[in-house]
Amino acid sequence: MKKLLILVASLMLLPISAKADEGMWLLHMLKQQNSKALKQAGFRLSPEAIYSANQSSLKDAIVIFGGGCTGEIVSSQGLLFTNHHCGFGDIQALSSIEHNYLRDGFWAKNHKQELPAEGLKAQFVRHIKDVTAQALKGTTVDQADSVRQKLIKENIKAITAAADSTLANECEHTLIKPFFGGNQYIQFTMEVFGDVRLVGTPPQSVGKYGGDTDNWMWPRHTGDFSIFRVYASPENGSTKSYSADNVPYKAPKHLAVSTKGVKEGDFTMTLGFPGSTNRYMTTWEIDQTLNVTNPVRVFIRGEKQGIWWADMMADPKVRLQYASKYARSSNYWKNSIGMSRGLKKLNIRDRKQMEQDQFNAWVKLDSTRAKYAEALPLIEKGVKGYTEYQRDMQIFSEVLGGAEAHSLALSVDRVLAASAKDSTINRTEVLTQVADDFFKNYNADLDKKATLRMFEILSDSLTADYMPKFLNLSYAKKFGDMYDNSVYTNKDRFLKAISSCCAMKKDPIAVQTREILVNVRKMNRPTQAYSDFERGHRLYLAGLLEMNKGKAMYPDANFTIRASYGNVKAYKPADATSYDYVTTLDGVMAKADKNNPDFVLDPALKALYDNKDFGRWAVNGTVPVGFISTNDITGGNSGSPVLNSRGELIGLAFDGNWEAMSGDIAFEPELQRCINIDVRYLLFVVEKLGKAQNIIDELTLR
Repeated sequence: MKKLLILVASLMLLPISAKADEGMWLLHMLKQQNSKALKQAGFRLSPEAIYSANQSSLKDAIVIFGGGCTGEIVSSQGLLFTNHHCGFGDIQALSSIEHNYLRDGFWAKNHKQELPAEGLKAQFVRHIKDVTAQALKGTTVDQADSVRQKLIKENIKAITAAADSTLANECEHTLIKPFFGGNQYIQFTMEVFGDVRLVGTPPQSVGKYGGDTDNWMWPRHTGDFSIFRVYASPENGSTKSYSADNVPYKAPKHLAVSTKGVKEGDFTMTLGFPGSTNRYMTTWEIDQTLNVTNPVRVFIRGEKQGIWWADMMADPKVRLQYASKYARSSNYWKNSIGMSRGLKKLNIRDRKQMEQDQFNAWVKLDSTRAKYAEALPLIEKGVKGYTEYQRDMQIFSEVLGGAEAHSLALSVDRVLAASAKDSTINRTEVLTQVADDFFKNYNADLDKKATLRMFEILSDSLTADYMPKFLNLSYAKKFGDMYDNSVYTNKDRFLKAISSCCAMKKDPIAVQTREILVNVRKMNRPTQAYSDFERGHRLYLAGLLEMNKGKAMYPDANFTIRASYGNVKAYKPADATSYDYVTTLDGVMAKADKNNPDFVLDPALKALYDNKDFGRWAVNGTVPVGFISTNDITGGNSGSPVLNSRGELIGLAFDGNWEAMSGDIAFEPELQRCINIDVRYLLFVVEKLGKAQNIIDELTLR
């Protein structure tokens, strides 16, 4: 009877394997893990067509765009598609009041008209290799975590040095990242192109139609795309930066574009760089997210954004200056609101508790698994040990993010310290560039209001032990004069002060910033708590891997290239409510509201609609705009190509849906959807609104 009970328990403890739609799969493991599932899902090509170590494949058309998005090469001349919100900051940086490309759009009709985007880079993955054995050489299960991490760090340094020594190209480098909580290590060879130029962007009223109102929502009606071009050296090599001698890059692979469209049930695949997920999060981490992390972010950013928005609506110049800042801040502000809502509504904590109970029961079934018994207790101990510290650190971070002049003072302090140690650093040159970058998108009057509110929050939130002394009762009275005369709130004063370290260090804003940092450093960083958590997390993941041995498992996202596959599918978000899988230009017109800045309609787009001037992109008397699929995405996937069963581009992924905002922690197959712009709407806007036939002619249309 006892043996029977154990057998029954064992069968019940087996976790449900990931469905085809769930998973951010490593490309070099697709053949081993996903061949059968890909074929069953409808993919007509082989896994080698996605990733091959010996010949060009689809991965050679996929890039890291900028610092946190995905892009794809769509022509033999380095043409690149990504989202409008991914190119937003670069488009804004190229804009001015006289040439407001962000507001009005921009379309280069030839290569000479393309605009170099300073500092913008495109990174390709050239090779992928598992180096787990080398990275973990000398480590043991029972080692102290500090000893283990030191060994791994030394091993990775040696692996990286050896790999870099084989690279002939100075724009290539080796990147090694941990997976499954540090139980696996994978090496990526990256090639960087530092000359990327703006080719085309729709006006903001098209590219960001719906604004923050529609962010993370379906149905969606935005033309969220922008077009750039990667440039190479005359020999078609990678580049460090812009040069007039550079030429359009001839990539070994570019994506063909399908104009056939989509229907429900069609196979879809995304290839891209998902930033971060926490699919193996435990109940204690969920409690911290709900009670600390998200509330702090939502409150402080909400206060800051309210101040910014009022001034942005009152002044077109401020609106342009703060457009990108506001978009970055509000994106994860709303994400945090939706995540907390989803965690509660979908009972994610209860599901995680069940997974943990199953894990503990599995451990107890076999004495050889005793090494995993401390995994969850260590996670609990670690999370509880660093929660208060994390709360205070997040408050400081969010507050400084809203106090711009103080953030500038922090940057200057770092430059001064670095130049004092390194005589090769040209302090004047570096600080002049810092000033150019900062003051272009800075408004002192707005910052004064926002900073005063940020410091009120700091004063109300911190315990006396960590409270900066300058936040006394008379602070608000002195604040205005201090701000109006600081070198950190005016470019002319700043440039004059560059020659004097003393003036920059003694400025009241610099003094206050250093006092804030002193108080941050006073906080007792719970090193042991972090160590406990990391060890517990690693053991938990190692146990789950053993528990699921023989089954396909994917690691959490960490901004490395992944594949996700699913299908086009509608969904029901609530009782008696159904959402179709596609939106059209009819919906764009229906949402138009001249009194709401998120839904101001582009006049030229309205004229095209009224005249039914849709050209070859017409479908049933309108133009398809967006569609949804069951692909597994998160931040970083923005701009990822959505491919059909033949590996052809049918859309660009740009968002997740509100009902499944907890999806980074637990995938919701019935609710979770990837929101995509239909490539036919992109082509319609380029051809009809932008009149950029040159771009259309460059594509491989099928």
